[in-house]
Amino acid sequence: MSTNDIDALEQQRQRRNHISRIKSGIILAVTIWMMVSILAIVILTVQVVRLSYQVEHLLTEREYSSGTPERNMGIPETEISSEEVKETETDIQSGSSETVTGLDSAENMAKEGDTHKVYLTFDGGPDENTDKILDVLEQYDVKATFFVSGNDAEDMKKVYKRIVKDGHTLGMHSYSNQYSTVYGSVEAFEKDFDKLSEYLEKVTGKKSIYYRFPGGSSNGISNVDMTEFVHILNEKGITYFDWNVSSGDTSSDCTVDDVVKNVTDGVKKYKTSVVLLHDSNENGTTAEALGPLIDSLKKMKAEILPIDQKTEVIQYIKADSVE
Repeated sequence: MSTNDIDALEQQRQRRNHISRIKSGIILAVTIWMMVSILAIVILTVQVVRLSYQVEHLLTEREYSSGTPERNMGIPETEISSEEVKETETDIQSGSSETVTGLDSAENMAKEGDTHKVYLTFDGGPDENTDKILDVLEQYDVKATFFVSGNDAEDMKKVYKRIVKDGHTLGMHSYSNQYSTVYGSVEAFEKDFDKLSEYLEKVTGKKSIYYRFPGGSSNGISNVDMTEFVHILNEKGITYFDWNVSSGDTSSDCTVDDVVKNVTDGVKKYKTSVVLLHDSNENGTTAEALGPLIDSLKKMKAEILPIDQKTEVIQYIKADSVE
């Protein structure tokens, strides 16, 4: 074989190697592009699901605070006006004895020298704000109670677990936290309850035995008599709690000072105070106010406790009166 033939073969071999390298580079680039695209799709999907949940959660919380009835049970405004709903919410949050008879029992009214037992309870979570609240509670070595709704996001599962791990009481606030779902019927309520109860036990390994009705047991929204739902909880061995002190933290113009004043003014009245607070993302003031609030309560020499089986039950509809 001549030198020219050898050179020609070598050139062909080099061209083939070059083409092979180009093909390999193209395949590698396409593979990387596909992997990056798949990863981006997964991340975007997770974000969309999470944002969808947060939007739904925000809408629900707005309904909770404003009492807007459009989504709650689909009740026409002609049947229950927004003003009537707001009045009901205000009455139960403030503990007005005119509407919420039974919360201001004579036995629970504080006298000079009485020790105030205070149960800080948080509704609306878990959310990113819940971790901030847990950080403050950990800093002050204070235990509280969280009435949680359903959230199957992985980072929220960690929050459920942290609530239990940090020694707080895990309560239930319905899985959906939507009036239309929770109060649609007795069957719908029980289905929603069972879904949350089973989910929390699966995630945390702990069975919750406490419940708070969305909007309280005197919400004025449900077409179904609330005693029907209390009856279900009684049958399941679940204790439900309303509240007799409200922080007012769902108000858009609520300040840190407002939260502290609203709670301390309420606590002064009672031997046992179950305080309504919120830990959803739109209630950032709550986390900011929690430290000053705990400081103020400690200056009052109040005992800050998590709800347990020894806690005096604060209820609008007395559970033991429902067969």
